[in-house]
Amino acid sequence: MFVSGRMSKDLIAAGPDMTIFEAKKIMTEKNIRHLPVIDPAGKLIGIVTDRDVRDAMPSILLEKADYEATLAKVMNHPIGDIMTRNPLTIYAYYTIQDSLLVMQKKKVGALPVIDEEGYLKGILSTRDLINAFVNIMNIDEPGTLLCIVVKQQQGQMKKIVDIITEEGISMGSVLVARFWDEEKRAIFPYLLTNNVINVKKKLYDLGFEIIDPMKWYLDQLPKKQ
Repeated sequence: MFVSGRMSKDLIAAGPDMTIFEAKKIMTEKNIRHLPVIDPAGKLIGIVTDRDVRDAMPSILLEKADYEATLAKVMNHPIGDIMTRNPLTIYAYYTIQDSLLVMQKKKVGALPVIDEEGYLKGILSTRDLINAFVNIMNIDEPGTLLCIVVKQQQGQMKKIVDIITEEGISMGSVLVARFWDEEKRAIFPYLLTNNVINVKKKLYDLGFEIIDPMKWYLDQLPKKQ
């Protein structure tokens, strides 16, 4: 899946001379957290986030009169003063997986999408990635997520799929993830039914281990020292 199919194309962008007040108003009204900043030609020159705006606000520890006077000055400053210049960017032909890894590694909530000449074409946010994940996993349909722990051997997935097929159940999706035991893997089939009793019984009969998906997630969290 490529960024071009998931990025937001109905862009809300700003020029560097827009005031912080105007940017804050737009972000609140449009329910967005990232505002790309472009030059008159449409080329990306920066990005402003809701955090940038919050960081620019005066301290609430100031006396009321001082706070209000400082706030008025801050709100009239151009966003060019607080934007991140030359932000991380991606291209429309990047994959969703590549983009997700970039966002995770660099700890950013959105990536502007540009063309080869630097013109802004879209923006990909965590919201877009969540929507893509829901679509890929098909979890917007009622169903049940199982977590099956298997040995890292050939044929394990086929056994699981055969059992599900025998019960006449459709799979919305299936994921394979690491397990704390390096010789095992966790398989997550999303079954488009809430009646999984027979599937679980057959899996148990074949020696598979079934755990709560939340337990798997908690086991992956870093342990406190």
